[in-house]
Amino acid sequence: MPITNPQSGTNVHEIAGGIYRINTPVALPGAGGFSFNQFLIDDDAPLLFHTGPRKMFPLVRQAVASVIDVDRLRYVSFSHFEADECGSLNEWLAAAPQAVPLCGQVGAMVSIDDIADRPARALADGETLSLGKHTVRWFDTPHLPHGWECGFLLEETTRTLFCGDLFTQGGAEHPATTEADILAPSEAFRQAMDYYSHTKNARPMLEKLAAAAPTTLACMHGSTFRGDGGKMLLALADALAG
Repeated sequence: MPITNPQSGTNVHEIAGGIYRINTPVALPGAGGFSFNQFLIDDDAPLLFHTGPRKMFPLVRQAVASVIDVDRLRYVSFSHFEADECGSLNEWLAAAPQAVPLCGQVGAMVSIDDIADRPARALADGETLSLGKHTVRWFDTPHLPHGWECGFLLEETTRTLFCGDLFTQGGAEHPATTEADILAPSEAFRQAMDYYSHTKNARPMLEKLAAAAPTTLACMHGSTFRGDGGKMLLALADALAG
């Protein structure tokens, strides 16, 4: 395992062409183990999806530096406004002078253009952005699983969906990638800690994501799934309806 910090166990794995998963296992008092993942796209304009909590910044910075020079980073992106999504945003903007926040239009309006040290590059629903060899597309998914400003990025070349808190898997130890079912463990976690908003629009949004035919589901907590991501997303829609 390519560990970048022996004390924390932070590690880096390439999960798709030019896309790296940065993982830190943690112990949470009263909740057992958990994991925090960030995803780095190495390209002409490198992008980091999720920053990790602010106090985890030194670990994530060290891991990013094992792949690219940190000051090359151009975009710091995330699904929604929450500590593990963008808690160290300003630390990243300080470390990478050319970087800007990348988020949806609602997120920029209600939070990011106020708290961030540089204005956001706000993407409309369905808008694409070229990073060089990779192209990312933004999907608005309000309140899925939570947050008015929530959204996800799809990297179109590798069909990698950065799906934030969808398919959250409890526990600290997970393989970097898996072809096994991630719905059952994520549903067990959801039943124990109901962090979904119960939006009535969950199914159409999940169907829209499924129609993009992702083959890699890059989860913020737990393993990255490789396989028929569209089928997995539709199974999640069925579970939420049930």
